[in-house]
Amino acid sequence: MRCPFCHFRDSKVTDSRATDDGIRRRRECISCGERFTTLETIPLATVQVVKKDGRREDFNRDKLLQGLRKACEKRSIAVAELEAVVSEIEAKVAADGRQEVPSQVVGELAMDALRRLDHIAYIRFASVYRAFTDLASLKEALAALEEGRVPSMEERSLQLPLLGNGDERALRPRILQDIESRHFAETAG
Repeated sequence: MRCPFCHFRDSKVTDSRATDDGIRRRRECISCGERFTTLETIPLATVQVVKKDGRREDFNRDKLLQGLRKACEKRSIAVAELEAVVSEIEAKVAADGRQEVPSQVVGELAMDALRRLDHIAYIRFASVYRAFTDLASLKEALAALEEGRVPSMEERSLQLPLLGNGDERALRPRILQDIESRHFAETAG
């Protein structure tokens, strides 16, 4: 492990602990003696994120964290909270079992997490993610947030149903069904 202070290539482990995130190791640089912490995680099977224009790229937790950090700038939100949100989203995407996930799913999961965490950060993220075209659509999002309601999955629908048999719920990805059922549980309780 390269030292973040002097960039020496070797360090020794002084403490090692298992956490929910992975293995946290306390290290000491052999060259300069500075101490630093590393987090080792098991890489999950690579999930491809399908962009709106059809491009595919690997799920990138750092890119997601960067977007969340941007939305949370100058807000009193700890980096650990954002890391937990990214880990939660990553786990949900991996647990879904699909090799490809639409970018809209990741965006909706991020918006749901920000809605619970900080309303200002949620509006910042939503304004970029949803690309509000006019003031009326922004006002509608603010009104929905203020009333404590979440746009229904029909309002946030990511794609048209494949079959016209009226059983669109069965066609939705499992991850979106989880979001919708959690929303209904929160509003009912």
